Amino acid sequence: MEYIDRNQLYTDSEYRFTYVSKFMDFGADDIKAIETVADKIRPLVPVVVDAVYVKLFKYDITKRHFMPKNEGFEGKTATTLEELTLDHPQIKFRKDFLSKYLNKLLSGPYDERMLRYLDWVAKIHTDTPQKKSKINVDYIHINALLGYVETTLVGGILSLKLPEEEQLAALAAFNKLLWIQNDYFAKYYCVNPIAPPVKKEVSLLEQLTQPAAGLGVLVGGLAVWLALRYKHLL
Repeated sequence: MEYIDRNQLYTDSEYRFTYVSKFMDFGADDIKAIETVADKIRPLVPVVVDAVYVKLFKYDITKRHFMPKNEGFEGKTATTLEELTLDHPQIKFRKDFLSKYLNKLLSGPYDERMLRYLDWVAKIHTDTPQKKSKINVDYIHINALLGYVETTLVGGILSLKLPEEEQLAALAAFNKLLWIQNDYFAKYYCVNPIAPPVKKEVSLLEQLTQPAAGLGVLVGGLAVWLALRYKHLL
């Protein structure tokens, strides 16, 4: 039985990747499967990108995340959701980013730089001090999006009519890879269970407005008043 350091899973990105990939059996065979079909899938990237943004624009709650200015985008941003269209310069900028991401997954290489890249992709979608933009996407949308990307990618792979063994290997490899990417996102949303809890400072007003605390203060005050009253009567 292999020992896994629980604390290191939350403090060491490479260690976390090693554990998750080994658990999923993502390895050399999967990387080879991706490399084998990469040139056949690459022409499908623009189709996948367009489908993803059509989906994202179907809901106001996902579309609104494209209103803030992207880090690296120098153009003018839209002022309303209605003004933000699929051919808006900022959306074209974002589409280019997604295209580069998908091509990076196809091209590799799967080394330490790739791990840092997957981690960076996750980090820039969260509101962390290390980035300039304030884009912060709720995890529910990230999770749903990755599921949709995989479904779209699966459809693309199936449309290629690859030999069965090659097709199955590619489907399995991309499934594992996107789940690994999902875990990188989850790392920034899930609280480290090892870290000590942060104690919230509660003001006196908050203490008094809490039912139990308020009752305790009231009873305590009444007891003091009665004691003083009794002493006065004596």
